[in-house]
Amino acid sequence: MREIHSIIKKAASWDANVCIEGENGTGKELVAKALHMAGPRRDLPFVTLDCSTIAEGLIESHLFGHVRGAFTGAVSTRQGVFAQAHTGTLFIDEITELASHLQAKLLRVIQTGEFTMVGGSAPQKVNVRIITATNRDLKQAVAKRTFREDLYFRIAVIRIAIPALRERRDDISLLVAHFLHAFLTSARRQEIRGLTERAMTALMTYSWPGNVRQLKNWIEQALVLADGDQIDLEHFPSLTRELAETPGAAVPLAPPGLKLEELERWYVLDTLKRAEGNRTRAARELGISLRGCSTSCAATTISSSPRKTTSRPPLGCDRGDHSRSSS
Repeated sequence: MREIHSIIKKAASWDANVCIEGENGTGKELVAKALHMAGPRRDLPFVTLDCSTIAEGLIESHLFGHVRGAFTGAVSTRQGVFAQAHTGTLFIDEITELASHLQAKLLRVIQTGEFTMVGGSAPQKVNVRIITATNRDLKQAVAKRTFREDLYFRIAVIRIAIPALRERRDDISLLVAHFLHAFLTSARRQEIRGLTERAMTALMTYSWPGNVRQLKNWIEQALVLADGDQIDLEHFPSLTRELAETPGAAVPLAPPGLKLEELERWYVLDTLKRAEGNRTRAARELGISLRGCSTSCAATTISSSPRKTTSRPPLGCDRGDHSRSSS
């Protein structure tokens, strides 16, 4: 994700169009908002259009607006998102859902800086930065001729590919800590100290088909269900149900008493062990680079015995043993 942050920082100050690709739930709209907020248009409108949620026959009206009487039901003139986003940023999500004739009209707006409302005749000038997103491979769509190549080159001056969460497992513990802090602050609750080690290990090994959105949902669910000062595996009912239904999906248990960074290193070494020492295969399963895997493997081996410490565990992973008596 460092590379993505670097691209956002560099691209924010330019008006070049950006195309964000990634699976559902990876945070494409968050990246778009980050680009807007880091740039000179930050105090100007940020308008979103999700093409996947609008009927094909209505998308043109949503894009460019319509005049009264343009079609049945058009009882008044209505602005489209281009007019609403004037001087600011227009984020068009799931752009591959646009029909070919709308792709052509969008291309013309980008080229000329003008659009015409549905049913209207006078072109209107518009000044917007366009950020688009898709959960598909646009290059493949171009190759299959379902997406215009000339439009692709116009919208993807800068291309940002967001990897799936399963491909960047190092981010899971950071995201868990972030979501815990955000939810606890919002709910004004401080009694939750973090996750037990087996809960964190389960999250680190899960495949996350719903990506960051799914992780955020499960953390909120676990906070609601937690009845003590720690979140344990049982507070993730969807996860435990999947583990119970999947043969051989038992969660490997880490040694007790590990700090967060030690838990991550332990997981790398455990994965390497299950990969029979093949670092390339282990790195692929972990979603990290071969160099990152080698660096973790070269670090000091973690002892399996408990460590005594008086420091407070970091938010997101508690060192306490869940089975310990409360007395």
